[in-house]
Amino acid sequence: MLAAAYDLRVFFAVVGKPPGQVTAADVLGFVTAQHTGAGVGRLQLAGDGAGTGVSARTVRRRLSSVSGLFGFLHARGDVDANPVPRGLPTRRERQRPRQGVPLVRTPRTLPRILEPVQVDALLAALRTWRDRAMAEAMVLGGLRRCEVLGLRLGDLQVAARRVFIAEGKGGHQRLIPVSGRFFASVASYLDVERPADAGTDRLFVVLKGQRRGQSLSPAGLDQILDSARERAGLVQATCHQLRHTCLTRLREAGMALEAVQAQAGHASIESTRIYLHLADDWLASQYRRAIEAIDAQMLPGTPALPDPSTVDGEVR
Repeated sequence: MLAAAYDLRVFFAVVGKPPGQVTAADVLGFVTAQHTGAGVGRLQLAGDGAGTGVSARTVRRRLSSVSGLFGFLHARGDVDANPVPRGLPTRRERQRPRQGVPLVRTPRTLPRILEPVQVDALLAALRTWRDRAMAEAMVLGGLRRCEVLGLRLGDLQVAARRVFIAEGKGGHQRLIPVSGRFFASVASYLDVERPADAGTDRLFVVLKGQRRGQSLSPAGLDQILDSARERAGLVQATCHQLRHTCLTRLREAGMALEAVQAQAGHASIESTRIYLHLADDWLASQYRRAIEAIDAQMLPGTPALPDPSTVDGEVR
């Protein structure tokens, strides 16, 4: 919510018009200003102050926030139409009206993952059972940060070793298996750390200070990981990396892509295909196995090549 509010603040500061007067040209001008860094100074620069534009992903997110606002205003009748274009038209617009060029193209980059020794070092640097359980939920179950913090006591199915994700991305729900190591850490956390008088049924709560017994915040979880990363001597170790590490290792171990999709909670399998590229060792082994089978079928019937040192009976 805070990010969306800031996105809207940036948009209207750059456009300089009330919602009822914003046009598609204003939106396109906003996109240009974001890419070039022009406009109202540091407000649109995501805090880098370098005079260059923000990343394509940031521009895309801000357009999504703006489009959501105008979609709401249009539904209420406050504006005549949503001024955010769905895409730029192409020559095939008449045949495929919904398949225009996206306003902002975002590069597909491979997320970084942690090596097993790095995961062990990070887990060893965590100081409470609560912290270990949260990290294991991501690195062993593939949960997102918001899904970890959204877990409630009733979402754990201990006997079946499953977790119900009631507040997944996009409002989607799913029931997924998670390693017994996670449930063992949760049991220790509930036995010796979680305040008995906690005022919420959220699984993970603050253990000390004025907010003791209240739900742990995203910033609190990030701070916990950052501190553990520094103690472990790691350069990077984020919630996203723990999740990506889990899903990559599952794919490397032979888990079907559709199963990885269900575990990850991806609405489209296209989002899951990235783990085909991440699992380099798995991909290489699959290729070697396939090419060996192909060679075994082809080579018996393939005539032998002449000795390269002799051609037409002459020694070369």
